[in-house]
Amino acid sequence: MLLSTLIIVLRETLEAALVISLLLVFSRLHGMATRWVWYGLGAGVIGAVVYASQITLVSELFDYTGQEITNASMQAAIFASLVIFTVLICRPAQRQGPRWSAQVSALMAAVIALAVAREGFEILLYLSGLMTKPELVTPLLLGTTLGAGIGCSIGALFYYGLLSFAPRTSQPIALLLLALFGGNMLSQAAQMLIQADLLPGGATLWDSSRLLAEDSLAGQLFYALIGYEATPTLTQFSAYLGGFGTLLLIAIAGTARQRVQAG
Repeated sequence: MLLSTLIIVLRETLEAALVISLLLVFSRLHGMATRWVWYGLGAGVIGAVVYASQITLVSELFDYTGQEITNASMQAAIFASLVIFTVLICRPAQRQGPRWSAQVSALMAAVIALAVAREGFEILLYLSGLMTKPELVTPLLLGTTLGAGIGCSIGALFYYGLLSFAPRTSQPIALLLLALFGGNMLSQAAQMLIQADLLPGGATLWDSSRLLAEDSLAGQLFYALIGYEATPTLTQFSAYLGGFGTLLLIAIAGTARQRVQAG
């Protein structure tokens, strides 16, 4: 129980921690205040508690596919926010002012709120189903603490690692990683809609579980960072490529425009 709890909490914490680290990097590179982090975290925690407390009602919606549709909608909303964020963050420096900073901060807070609500809900749902058994309380709390601690530590290392590069290098790397994260969001949304029978799954493209198991520490890290799936379906892979490609093209076009106007 300790190990399974650690892995589940680590997986959910890592995804939120990595996207927060990425957004903090952008905030640092552009000299922005970081109050938006606390707004996003606060809204996300409240959202996770409300979502978990209403899970029975939500699950019964849309012919008992409410949870899958709600999760898919949250992930699609994160992706849409990242698209707008990427467009804004790649604006030329002369078009970045107080209004631009407010818009970017609001988008970053929204992404964090949605990510924390989505991942926090999963943790609360898992714990609430097992905490009623006294013999499981200690391993559950210990596993949760260790999983959250490891996830946050990796996020911190990720943040300082990106900032160790020169600013001209840090932003392109962060944009690439953000595109990978966006592809992950659309892939997960597609998976939820497949489970709800709203999208066809398609054939399983490969099985890499022997090379890298999804429930291993490395597997969880790659899942959070690039959306690693050992057995992806055609629909999931197509959604991933579509999300990744969209954000990458926006970032490339925006960066090229910045360089032309700067030069």
